[in-house]
Amino acid sequence: MTAVFRAERISTAHVLSETRELVHPALREAVAGLHPWLAEMAAYSFGWCEGADAGGKGVRPALAVLGARAAGADAGAGVPGAVAVELVHAFSLLHDDIMDGDATRRGRPALWKAYGTGPAVLAGDALFALAVGILADVPGGVRLLSGALADVMRGQADDLLFASRPWTGPEAVTPEEYRVMAEGKTGALLGCSLALGALLGGAPQPVVAALDRAGRHAGVAFQLADDVLGIWGRPDTTGKPVGGDLREGKKTYPVLTALAAPEGARLRDLLRRHRTAEAAALIEAAGGRAAALSEARAHMAAARTLLDGLPLEPGAAAELGTLLDALADRER
Repeated sequence: MTAVFRAERISTAHVLSETRELVHPALREAVAGLHPWLAEMAAYSFGWCEGADAGGKGVRPALAVLGARAAGADAGAGVPGAVAVELVHAFSLLHDDIMDGDATRRGRPALWKAYGTGPAVLAGDALFALAVGILADVPGGVRLLSGALADVMRGQADDLLFASRPWTGPEAVTPEEYRVMAEGKTGALLGCSLALGALLGGAPQPVVAALDRAGRHAGVAFQLADDVLGIWGRPDTTGKPVGGDLREGKKTYPVLTALAAPEGARLRDLLRRHRTAEAAALIEAAGGRAAALSEARAHMAAARTLLDGLPLEPGAAAELGTLLDALADRER
């Protein structure tokens, strides 16, 4: 049964739930068309083999559906875009786990640990090819997706290169470089989700482009919130060990801003010695946590300003604003 999206403002959980009801049958149908072994691995990555969905919350598909509705179309118009971005997101996670050496994802062995590195790479490639095929007959659809993916890869490349750069000096990572990385790695696909939905919903190009920019701002806010959780989040809600980002030496926004403070020299020493609890306390005292949250709020305000200036369907616009706000409201 097709989900019916009501015009009044409803909760983020309801929006995500109704998106799943609308999108998942089409997603399962698309995956079923793969080679049986590839379909099996895809099903594992989505959690379907356990009879449940071990994937994420489904924010990107929801943005695609809301993008179509915001353009004045029926929710179903955004489904091809929703399926495509969900496939691409899954593809990126499979490859991220391999690059980062992450053995688990959401409490289960990562695909590369369960099936092997080569098969996991192949499964990711299959999901990517499937996403492109879904948009092949959508004028401008593949161009939107390929442009976003190029930005994702640039952001991922920068993020990997950041690890080898020094904490201080002329080669140190700057907050502005971080923002560019976050927009590519995280924001590009969120912006693409909104833009694809709007494109499928018949929105004019200026609206499609503005929604893309709004999604990118929201993506930076999402990454900033994730950085805060990576240092101060609770393991029972984040699924990550306390101080994991600090032990790995990740150059996240709170760390970068704290390093520029007078406490920077002591922080570098604590990070070198893996004194994560002390480092976290020092980063907070130096203003790193507050700076990250302030930057996240600024990007959400920019996204809101873009939305407010567009001729969007009011009910969908309200739900979209609620969903985007929830991306950055993740401090706990």
